Order: sequence, then C-alpha cells, then structure tokens
Amino acid sequence: MLDLENGLPGTNYSLEEMDRNTIFHPLTSISAHMKAGPAIMRSAKGARVVGADGTEYVDCSGGLWCVNIGFGREEIAEAAAKAMTDLNYWHLFGSSSNEATIRLSSRILTLLREEAGFTNAARVFYGTSGSDANDTNYKLVRYYSTLRGKPEKKKIISRTGGYHGLTAAASSLTGIAAYHKAWNLPAADVVYTECPHFYRFARDGEDEAAFCDRMIADLEAIIAREGADTIGGFIAEPIMGTGGVLIPPKGYFARVQEVLDRHDILLIVDEVITGFGRTGNWFGTGLYGLKPDLITLAKGLTSAYFPMSASVVSERMWDVFSEASDEYGPVMHGFTYSGHPVGAAVAMANLDIMENEGLVQNAAESGAYLLAALKAKVGDHPHVGDVRGEGLMIGVEFIADKATRRPFDPAAAAHRLVAAKANAQGVMVRALPFIEVVSFSPALTISKEECDLAVERFAAGLEDASPELARLAGH
Repeated sequence: MLDLENGLPGTNYSLEEMDRNTIFHPLTSISAHMKAGPAIMRSAKGARVVGADGTEYVDCSGGLWCVNIGFGREEIAEAAAKAMTDLNYWHLFGSSSNEATIRLSSRILTLLREEAGFTNAARVFYGTSGSDANDTNYKLVRYYSTLRGKPEKKKIISRTGGYHGLTAAASSLTGIAAYHKAWNLPAADVVYTECPHFYRFARDGEDEAAFCDRMIADLEAIIAREGADTIGGFIAEPIMGTGGVLIPPKGYFARVQEVLDRHDILLIVDEVITGFGRTGNWFGTGLYGLKPDLITLAKGLTSAYFPMSASVVSERMWDVFSEASDEYGPVMHGFTYSGHPVGAAVAMANLDIMENEGLVQNAAESGAYLLAALKAKVGDHPHVGDVRGEGLMIGVEFIADKATRRPFDPAAAAHRLVAAKANAQGVMVRALPFIEVVSFSPALTISKEECDLAVERFAAGLEDASPELARLAGH
C-alpha cells in the first residue's frame, strides 16, 4: 500500500523521489525523468517563478502560453472563493444553468463580435481544455454535415506543423509527427496540407507571393483528390504556436477563405494560444480578418487559474442545429464540467483585469519591445536564422547554416540545448517540437525591465551553447 505522505512504505522519500514514484508526466521522457528528476516550482508572482531551491526565473513561457494576467493575482483567488461559497458546482445538462456562465457567455460573444469581427458568433459550448474543445469541434463538423443530409462530408483538413491538442481527435488534427508516433494516429478522416512557413519551407528562388501560390495550390489539390463532398472543415491557428510561432504569408488567409467558401467547407479557427491578447490584439481572428464558423478558446480565457475552454459556434451552424432539433432530439454531447460556475467566475475576473489594466495594449507594446531587443541582441548570431512574432508571441529559429538556411539535423535538438542553457541562466523559454524554434510567451503584464533581463539571460544562455551549436552544425 502506498504511503501518500512519504511515497513508499517504510521510507522517507524526498519530493523528487516521490515524484518519480507516483506521477506519470505528460510530454516527458520517462528514462530522462527517472535519471534527472523533476524541476519543482515553489511559488510565482507576475512574470517570475521561484523554484524549490529558491532560484528565481523570468518566466518567458507563460506556463504553457497561458498565464496571460501573470501569476499570483489575489483578485482571482477572491472571485474563486466567493464562487465556491455561492455555488461551487452546477452543470448545463438538460437546460440547467447558472448566472456566472450566462454572463460569461454574453461577454465572450460581445468580445468576439466587437474585437474580432466575428459578427455572426451565435453560441458558446464549454469544456475544460483546448484539446477537448477541438474534440468538440471535430464532432460538431460531423453533426453539422449529418443534419444537412451530407454525412460523408466529414473529413477535416489540417496543416503540417499545426497543434490542436492531444485527445484522440485533437491529436489527429495536430500535424506534428511526434504526437502520432506509437499511438496509431492520425485518424483516416484528417488530411494535411503543407506548412505555410515561408522562412523554413520556401524553395530556392521562391518569393513570398510564389510560396503562397504553392500553399493554395496544395490545398486545392487536396480538395480535388479527396472530393469536396467528403471534406467538412479546415482547421488553422491564426499564428501557428507549437509549430514554431509561424506567421502566415501575406494574403494567405484571404485566399484560403475563398477556397473554403467555394467548396462549402467550414473554417475552424483555433485561438487557444492567440485568443485574449497574446498577439497584442484581442483575437487572431481580428488580426487577420478571418471569417470562422467555429472558434476554439482556452488558456487566456481564465489565464490558467481554472481549467476552462470554449467552442464558439456561428449562426450558420447554429441555425442548422436549431432547425433539426425537433427531429434529432437533444444534442448528445457534453462534459460534467461544461460551463462550471467557478470557472466562469474566474474567467470574468480575468477579463476584468485584462480590460482594466490594458493588457492587450501592453502585450502589443511590450511584445514589440521584446522582439526588437531579441533581434538586436541575438539576431546576428551565426545560428539564429529568424526572430519573429506578434505581440507577446515570439519565436527564435535556429539554423545550421545561415547563408543557405540549412537546418540542423532534428536529432541534434539544437534548440533544446539553447533552452536548457537559457534556463540555467534564469530565463524560462520553450523548445518547440516541430522545428528548431524557441518560443517566448510571457505574461501580458511583463515590464520592459523584465524584457531586458530576459533578453540578457537568454543571450548568455545562447553564448554558453554556441560552441556545441557550431559542432552540431559541422563547423
């Protein structure tokens, strides 16, 4: 029998040893973890995190792109405590509801209509993570097609390098091979178009316009091959986050939208990372003038103070659902924690902070400052190929040969080396899983002084890594 306090019977284990013996860590190498053990965090405030050993870090990862209002906000704790006392739980099944979720839904729809131009946003469906929200969207595409009498129109086109979560359906929507290996994924009804990242995937002599032409031609070819009558949706992040902070080429989304409209294909916009200020705009949908049928929200909705997500449905889809209701009966989909009243109260307090403190504008200003500082400090490094971003969503891409844009051997994990060295200098950044990119996504509250400190520490880490980078590059 396991001793919950000490880890194992008859032992006095440390926290590190207890962790090894009890926790199955996500996205973690078991063998590496058993050797090195966990990195345990003790406390956090604003954009700073303190480890169990007392080391303070500038957190330029924002947790997992998610702590938009910063750590340790007492206003959130107070809102959650009041909500737990008033109504610690209720559900939305069978027409049940609660005031906090009703008010949050109205606020989300208003924000999307006014700040993102999603004027036909109709209803909000709730979950607990971006993964389950995209799982919901995967099902809603099928539901919509079936109710229209087109049950074969169920395939979804995703993009190589796109990240949409890790439930069974969301893993299939994710276009990164590492998430499919050994899981018998992706599902057969998800197909992938090419990754629209000009810097990495442009051919020799191909300018951005020609590259965009090729991306659209590939999308058209997939639709022709599969048949438009079998394709229900296309899913895309406004800026591809986990894929490497990949900015779309100029004119890309307008042309994608024309193709989708012509073939009666729904557009699912995954705003899990880009939503709620991360890009210096309220939503990526507004930044790029997208016309979604479904929007996925999570992370910044509560700034990770409570697990909550949302799928926002357009009038186009809602009208079909509503008209078929008498024939098909209840919508047989939902979760125990859909529209949790405590989560809704936390989300409302989170949005109050964002609005009252002007955090979207701060993300735009601090993001521009951080981007410029990174370009100035490390942009000329022989193995930094590109520094890019929007707002506080920034990527630094590493390259083996700058002149030819020759990438590192993926097995070398050059960017992971840089991230580890930066972490040792006291700045947390994320090494991403698709190409050799390190991301910066700090709290939207970060100051210019903290940006300066983060850049200095990152540059020191990069300097420490430089001899090994040169060796890995074959120099």
